[in-house]
Amino acid sequence: MALRFDGRVAIVTGAGAGLGRCHALGLAARGAKVVVNDLGRDGAPSESAERVVEEIRAAGGVAIADPADVADFEQTCAMAARAEREWGRIDVLVANAGVLRDKTFAKMDMAEFELVVRVHLIGSANCARAVWNGMRERNYGRIVLTSSASGIYGNFGQSNYGAAKAGMIGLMNVLALEGERNDIRVNVLAPTARTAMTEGLIPPAAAALLGPETVTPAVLFLASEAAPSRVILGAGAGAFAVTHIAETMGVYLDDAERTPETIAARWAEISDPATAKPLRDAFAQTQKFVAAAARAKGVAL
Repeated sequence: MALRFDGRVAIVTGAGAGLGRCHALGLAARGAKVVVNDLGRDGAPSESAERVVEEIRAAGGVAIADPADVADFEQTCAMAARAEREWGRIDVLVANAGVLRDKTFAKMDMAEFELVVRVHLIGSANCARAVWNGMRERNYGRIVLTSSASGIYGNFGQSNYGAAKAGMIGLMNVLALEGERNDIRVNVLAPTARTAMTEGLIPPAAAALLGPETVTPAVLFLASEAAPSRVILGAGAGAFAVTHIAETMGVYLDDAERTPETIAARWAEISDPATAKPLRDAFAQTQKFVAAAARAKGVAL
């Protein structure tokens, strides 16, 4: 069955070019009304956002351009309010806006660190908060946060970017739990693509395979009624994969053994990936550790 967005309203941030543009076009082509957000000037939408809106309209779709700075909560709220006034609802948020300020940590000005975290992480939280209450009231919502392999696995010279992108995974984990009863499904996209942000960083032969359009099908899935929740979906060059976060079973150490030397000696057992399982929430870890201690001590819980 085709995944459609007829009657749905979507906001795509950073949609003036690259990945965001492709996501906006893809949603509109399947019936969504789309807010094309791109950082504007003096309250006016950017030329890039206006061009994407014209592309959508020329293809028979419906869209408006919006200039909100995602790092400014009041502006994201105004963007959401405008969509509500225009179309009565917001069903989908694709938080895609971002910037790069790559340097090694030793050379990085902390203002550059803060800027990237503010745009990527705080900006995503601002947008999610701006649409959250409406999604709860309607008992429906799909939120896609754009993370990166740099946040999951690390990347040289990107401490600011990696920290922001890893933070999105924590944000997703909590929002997915809090939105569950209202059918708000929250996921993370970890894309790799040829965009203005990656120009010059990828060899030409590889860049030719990494068009942003190769990522958009993952967004359309995560934004659809069929979406899962609390998933980290990687996408690039037409390939798709899921990253799992899991914790090993671990080892209980009694009082006499509870030393760093014992941890070192039993590290292979403590870190054995064959025993790893995902946990539903933070308290599940507490319960697991307490259960191990209680078994060892013969304590009834």
